[in-house]
Amino acid sequence: MKDFNASFWVRLSIANLFVVACIGVLMRYKIGFSFPYFDQKNIQHAHSYFAFAGWISQIIMALMVLYLQPLLSAQRLRAYHLLLAGNLFCAIGMLVSFAIQGYGLYSISLSSMSLLLSFVFVFFYLSDVNRSKQVGIKNWFRAALIFNVISSFGTASLVYMMATKNLEQHSYLASVYWYLHFQYNGWFFFACMGLLHSYLHRLNPAYDGLPKVFWLFVVSCIPAYGLSVLWLELPVWLIVLISIAAIAQFWGWVSLLLSIKNDSMIESSGADWLMKLLLAIVAFAATIKITLQLGSTIPAVSKLAFGFRPIVIAYLHLVLLAVTSLFLITHAYGLGLIKNNKLSIFGILLFVVGVFANELVLAVQGIASFSYTMVPYINEILFGVSIWMWLSLLILLAAQLLTNITRKCRGL
Repeated sequence: MKDFNASFWVRLSIANLFVVACIGVLMRYKIGFSFPYFDQKNIQHAHSYFAFAGWISQIIMALMVLYLQPLLSAQRLRAYHLLLAGNLFCAIGMLVSFAIQGYGLYSISLSSMSLLLSFVFVFFYLSDVNRSKQVGIKNWFRAALIFNVISSFGTASLVYMMATKNLEQHSYLASVYWYLHFQYNGWFFFACMGLLHSYLHRLNPAYDGLPKVFWLFVVSCIPAYGLSVLWLELPVWLIVLISIAAIAQFWGWVSLLLSIKNDSMIESSGADWLMKLLLAIVAFAATIKITLQLGSTIPAVSKLAFGFRPIVIAYLHLVLLAVTSLFLITHAYGLGLIKNNKLSIFGILLFVVGVFANELVLAVQGIASFSYTMVPYINEILFGVSIWMWLSLLILLAAQLLTNITRKCRGL
């Protein structure tokens, strides 16, 4: 088996994203209406763990392996297939076990197994990526893998606290935010940047990947963790360091956008209108995210952000849906791993509208919460938006499956 069946793993990952949306609909229904089955906290844990492992990490690993496919042996590709299958097994197991028992024997065991498999993937990939001659892309992928390992320290801390039942509030939250920060600002972001640079390199083989941008992000990533824990009593020198990290990331992001614009790579690439539109939307969402990070260094803004749950939820959905998920769908579409047909395009556009509608409603809820104002029917509206996103993913998934079925029928 020399070929790596990336389209298979992408379809499976989209199916997992559809499952994530199903759980989101259930959670929103429980908030707005009466539904006695399942504990909301357990469902929330199942939702987040499966989204991270079953959707984002699964498709990122598949796309990273696809990048190296021409340089890998059939034996190594089989090993990656097994790793992806193992990760999927653990993700499904965590989905079920967290939904039923929350943090318990089975859920902790499966999350630990998933962690060990990710370490094996890191070990293999760090060795294999050395074969690539594209230094800029290699650096982004290497950093992504290292930050993935660093994020596990937060998971280990959480498991220890759960096992010993020693749940001190500040330590618990610091561990959660450590895991989240080094997942979405480390593993997810750097992997997506590596994939983006691999796409840009195909458009222009002379593109050097802007080493300055890489180093601005990689050096600032660890101190930027402080942006997640500004509610702690931190010394002034540390707050200054955190602020410098936020400025460095903003500078790096603006430098990247200006470079891409000045080189006119996307405009002259020959990519279709949807690819260009999606890349512009992701860039816009990422710019909002980076700007909000910079704004959170202002104490008054930071207190508002961490003091109101809708603001935190809106920010997390901005990062995980509007930036990370939309980029991964965009990249898979650009590689031809998502079928380019009317039904797929319709599903993707519906999903984009649903994601930004979700952000808009959460933002309204968050702003209203500053004055402790209740927005009428807000839970029902969020439930409706969650159904919208669920429906869009159902259409996108159906487009992939129906195309394959049609091709097989024509071949009979």
